[in-house]
Amino acid sequence: MDSMDKTVKFNVTGDEQEASSEEILLAVYEALKQKDYNPINQIVGYLLSGDPAYIPRHNNARSLVRKKERDELIEELVRYYLAGHR
Repeated sequence: MDSMDKTVKFNVTGDEQEASSEEILLAVYEALKQKDYNPINQIVGYLLSGDPAYIPRHNNARSLVRKKERDELIEELVRYYLAGHR
């Protein structure tokens, strides 16, 4: 049997863990601050519109924020806010 006929298995190792919503939001916030943007306004703009242009490419923030669905990021924000007000 030719090696081209065999199915190759792909396994993601534990080394490539997915960043949490919290880690992503904090990293994006820092990247925005470093570029002298208003981080809150920019993140809100992205979350409301879905337009990644609100997030800079600086420190890979734009690709990082797109690794999570916007609703997951909003869920993290609501969870954090409510936990601080109970």
